Amino acid sequence: MTRLSVGVFCSSSHEIPGHYLELAARVGAGIAARGWGLVSGGEHVSMMGAVAAAARAGGAHTLGVVPRSLLTRADWESDELVVTDSMAERKARMVACAHVLLVLPGGIGTCEELFEAWTGRILGAHTKPIVLLDVNAHFSGLLSWLRGVGERGFASRSSLAVVTRAGNVAEALDACASAGPPPDDITVTSTAGSAMRRAGTLT
Repeated sequence: MTRLSVGVFCSSSHEIPGHYLELAARVGAGIAARGWGLVSGGEHVSMMGAVAAAARAGGAHTLGVVPRSLLTRADWESDELVVTDSMAERKARMVACAHVLLVLPGGIGTCEELFEAWTGRILGAHTKPIVLLDVNAHFSGLLSWLRGVGERGFASRSSLAVVTRAGNVAEALDACASAGPPPDDITVTSTAGSAMRRAGTLT
């Protein structure tokens, strides 16, 4: 059976408190402990870097997907690094390469990734489960607003139920595991202007 790959969306901000970096590291270590692989945003900074470093330290395979404009922040320690021409392509690649999507605390960019993946799932663009790790009530205001959106008829109950909320790392990883066995294979198709580095070679 193919190893489960978890796509993680999270913050790349340098301004966040250290306990969020520790949270990301626990997620990475947990992914490795379960024998899974990580699909990340391909940057070595902040929570992105922490989750990838911890996953690799635990023996997990890490695939990073980074836009060309952010190569100065690229996580060159990734087992594989895909370089894309745009942020939009980066998000599409991450969704395509993962079996399940896990969203950690973040800001505007992370919420944009969450909503794009959420909308794609609702519209049938993909079938990947989405798990939201909501520690310290980080997303409570957003979730409250969404409940109000639903009550006013702007979102169906089934649409809001697409995302699974978890209150801690173990709960989040259990939710990822319950997504079911992954398909036999995931194919990463190349596009013009993209590159993949494998085993230290950028092609």
